[in-house]
Amino acid sequence: MNQTNTKLLTDILRNIASTPHVRPGEVPDIDLYMDQVTTFMDEHLGSTRRYPDDKILTKTMINNYTKKKLLPHPTKKRYSKEHLLLLIFIYYLKDFLPLTDIRAILSPITERFFEADDSISIESIYAEAYELSKEWVNNICRDIMESWHAASNSFEDCPDKDRETLQFFSFICMLSFDIYLKKQVIEQMLDGLETADHSGKDESQEPDPSEAVSPSA
Repeated sequence: MNQTNTKLLTDILRNIASTPHVRPGEVPDIDLYMDQVTTFMDEHLGSTRRYPDDKILTKTMINNYTKKKLLPHPTKKRYSKEHLLLLIFIYYLKDFLPLTDIRAILSPITERFFEADDSISIESIYAEAYELSKEWVNNICRDIMESWHAASNSFEDCPDKDRETLQFFSFICMLSFDIYLKKQVIEQMLDGLETADHSGKDESQEPDPSEAVSPSA
């Protein structure tokens, strides 16, 4: 593929790798009202917009997340630091997962650690995930460049006028298939965990044979 497109991709990946997401220390320790929450999200995640009019989070979205039990209810209409951290997780997940799957992912976290008096907190979980993601982004960028180079070597026997288009299409297909496979892994892991949970509940609810009523003679 031509040097212009290669440079464009290199610039995109460099920008992605260097763009900091919401650092743990940037989330305020004070409780915020809804308008303050949406303003915070716009200020810290606005660079992820594709189009200027795209919404990061709206009041309607946040209320819907609470209604569907992705997000615990605010206290006196104010959202804590833990609420904001959960909203950041939801923001990244909602681009490729339905709300039911996001709830399945977050429910064990919120039920166990939200406002818990424990050494493990939502804040410490977010900090750990942030560090893992920061370390992993360079590997992801390298994988994308490898896909670009592989696609650049495809369709070598095609006419010059078609080769660039087909190679770019191959690159998009490779990235799309990567996303598809990873989404499949997430979905099947969630389905497997749900099946295991239901199986465990069924076994725990089996009646005690000693309590069975003897049939009449």
